[in-house]
Amino acid sequence: MEIFKYLEKYDYEQVVFCQDKQSGLKAIIAIHDTTLGPALGGTRMWTYESEEAAIEDALRLARGMTYKNAAAGLNLGGGKTVIIGDPRKDKNEELFRAFGRYIQGLNGRYITAEDVGTTVADMDLIHEETDYVTGISPAFGSSGNPSPVTAYGVYRGMKAAAKAAFGSDSLEGKVVAVQGVGNVAYNLCRHLHEEGAQLIVTDINKEAVQRAVEEFGARAVEPNEIYGVECDIYAPCALGAVINDDTIPQIKAKVIAGAANNQLKDTRHGDTIHELGIVYAPDYVINAGGVINVADELYGYNRERAMKKVETIYSNIEKVIEISKRDGIPTYLAADRMAEERIEKMRNSRSQFLQNGHHILSRR
Repeated sequence: MEIFKYLEKYDYEQVVFCQDKQSGLKAIIAIHDTTLGPALGGTRMWTYESEEAAIEDALRLARGMTYKNAAAGLNLGGGKTVIIGDPRKDKNEELFRAFGRYIQGLNGRYITAEDVGTTVADMDLIHEETDYVTGISPAFGSSGNPSPVTAYGVYRGMKAAAKAAFGSDSLEGKVVAVQGVGNVAYNLCRHLHEEGAQLIVTDINKEAVQRAVEEFGARAVEPNEIYGVECDIYAPCALGAVINDDTIPQIKAKVIAGAANNQLKDTRHGDTIHELGIVYAPDYVINAGGVINVADELYGYNRERAMKKVETIYSNIEKVIEISKRDGIPTYLAADRMAEERIEKMRNSRSQFLQNGHHILSRR
């Protein structure tokens, strides 16, 4: 992997390699873009096949966060950390504290949070060494579990997508097929049930399915059946890459709106569903409630303010659909364009500011 070539292609700012022999820390912090503000993105701990795979994952995820944060209207850039190691065996206090010192050394350019393989307790250890961390324990003034907030954002975004497809944002009487009934999806089901939607659910965890059946009168189906059920809205809330060559021919829904990350297996699948006239709410726009929530901690967490900001996911999905119509492009591309336009605007206003400042100096 030619790192500088890759960095130049997608215009990354910085990659930091962190090593601490005593604790076994091997981490890669990737900072993609700080035009809108400091880079915010979680720390993932994973057993990677190779160092190259770890670097690539950090880079890819950091760039994704730039778009996610920009599209959510946050004044934050994109970054990500991966720690190479087994989250079940290789964690220790020294490791996270050593990592915290590396973050502190970046002086606020990068702010971390929990992600796959890390927990609130790990963030608390990082917090011993730096304030540039969110998703810490409520005892330290954080927001706690982000799932209900993410779910509410998905619910709002789904309503906006329904409005584009059905002419009204009411979900009463609509049939919603929910794939995966984990923490986020369970809370989503509650909102949908309260509005009078009919639910079809699936999950490999039978207890989670049973709970949705009992509490929300949902109909349960086998995991592989969820794609082909008769429904108005398909909500992928578990695995990624579920919109693919095998599933698209089965989908009867007019709207795809769910909490899962990386729903499209490939960008061409986004083109296909666009051609079929299915309204797709791009995943990183609709599931931004979690990142909006932790970002609020940077101001001292205020739940009411965070929820108000999560409300804007509705208008963000509307904007994406507008750009899609305006430019004649699928919504997944429209989401990128919305993020890029926002970053560009800030970049221009900054350079204007610098130019103006420069004129003043040169006139002296």
